[in-house]
Parts: sequence; structure tokens; C-alpha cells
Amino acid sequence: MSIALPSQVRLVEVGPRDGLQNEKQPISVADKVRLTDDLSAAGLSYIEVGSFVSPKWVPQMAGSAEVFAGIHQKPDVVYGALTPNLKGFEAAVEAGVKEVAVFAAASEAFSQKNINCSIAESLARFVPVMEAAKAHGITVRGYVSCVLGCPYEGEIRAEQVAPVARELLAMGCYEVSLGDTIGVGTAGQTRRLFDVVGRDIPREKLAGHFHDTYGQALANIYASLLEGIAVFDSSVAGLGGCPYAKGATGNVATEDVLYLLNGLGIHTGIDMDQLIAAGQRICDVLGKPNGSRVARARLGCQGV
Repeated sequence: MSIALPSQVRLVEVGPRDGLQNEKQPISVADKVRLTDDLSAAGLSYIEVGSFVSPKWVPQMAGSAEVFAGIHQKPDVVYGALTPNLKGFEAAVEAGVKEVAVFAAASEAFSQKNINCSIAESLARFVPVMEAAKAHGITVRGYVSCVLGCPYEGEIRAEQVAPVARELLAMGCYEVSLGDTIGVGTAGQTRRLFDVVGRDIPREKLAGHFHDTYGQALANIYASLLEGIAVFDSSVAGLGGCPYAKGATGNVATEDVLYLLNGLGIHTGIDMDQLIAAGQRICDVLGKPNGSRVARARLGCQGV
């Protein structure tokens, strides 16, 4: 049964972290700072700025502390960071981060391949992070990856996702974002996912994170809206690839999601022109085509 569309939607901008971490070329701290400031100027209320992980594993996230030191932080914007362990959390605290994110998978095979431990072991690793976050008054957002499909296991059932999401909330996450990491999900699967997970978890505590590998991200976001979901992760200019599908696109473009929401009369507080300018600027820096269809259409540069 459909729920009325939300009147407001919060977009969580993950371009500076999830988008840039997949780039091969080095990106300067100054360019990361400029991107973050451009995004906050465009009206994004939540920006995931970086990740406090070993540069050995994610070279593009080196310098996250310097980025946090360099950005102009607006009081009404949340500047978050991914912290996969206690060491990363402590580095984030030292950098002045006020909100962090942790992640688990709905697929045992993906968890083993990605972080070399079981789902249960990965959740156990977050216990000291959650305790430290509570002690420091820092809020924590949770991610669950591979909620609709896994490169190793294939299709993932909603019943596999629900207990992981419940555990993250029970540990202290205020919100859990369900991620279609390889972008294979369809609208029907998405509605069932939120129907099943939403039986035990209030939908205002759930978010959607859709990759556009198969071109289904906007359809899945609309399906999520019909299920009462009002928070979505997206990446400016569609930054970010899908490492499990060679040559495929990754994150859904923030500009394209905004166009969908504007067309539905749903308020976000984001300025489209400024958002497009921010995306094109970072694409120019990277020397790559803009991944947003809306941006390409508005800029009249289909071949850029």
C-alpha cells in the first residue's frame, strides 16, 4: 500500500567521499575543499566530506583532516566522515568531525571479500566506536551495503538486510542507509525491501543509497518515495564508479535526483544552477565527462 509522497527530502551528498575515493588520479586538498564549499553553497544540508581510513587502502582519502580544517563550515550543514574503526574515529574527533558513519554488509561473501570478516564480526568492531561516539556526543549514521544484490552471492533477500539494519540502530545509529552497491535492483525489489525492513524499523530512520549501474537508480528512488522514504544519498556529477562492474557508472547524480524531486514538488532547499556548476567544476579538475544527464542537458555539452 502506497504512502503519500514526502513533502521534503534530505539529500546526503557523498561525492567528496564515495565519489572521489574511486578516482585514480591524485586530487589536491584544495580541490576537495572547493568542492565541499561549492556543495554547501548550493544548499546541501549534509555532505560526507571524507573518510578516516589508511591511505594505503584508500589513497584518495588521504588528507581528510586537512580538508576538514580548510572548509568553511556552515552552522546548518552536517559535515560527516566515514570511520570504519576506532582508530579512524579518533582521527576524526581530532579533526573536529561532529558526525561519523559506519558500514556493514547484508552479504556474508561481500563482507569477507571487502573487509575480511563476517557480518557479525564487522558489527562487533563498531561497538567501541559507538561507545566512544556516545562519550564524545558525536552522532553516528549507518550504512548497509549490497541490499539488493551482491557480486559474489547474487540476489540478496530483504530478510537478510533487516537484521543488519536493526543491529546498527540498536547499537546507536540514528539512521541507516540501505545501499544497492552494485546497482542491480529494480523498483519492485526496492519496494519490497523497504516493506520488509520497515516492519520493524520506523521509515523515518531509513535512507536509500542507489547506484545507477543498470540505469535504475531514479526508478528505485521513486519507488522508495512511494514507501515513505525521505532521505537519499547521491553524488554530484555522478562521481564514483562501480568497482564490481567494469566501466559501469556508480552513484546516482545529485542533479538528476534533484530534477526528479523538483518535478514532484518535493522541497530540498538545493539550488540546481549552483549544484550543476559545482559538479562541472570538479569534472573539469578531474578531466572527465559529467555523469549527470541533467547537467549535460542544461550545459548543452553532451560530449563533455
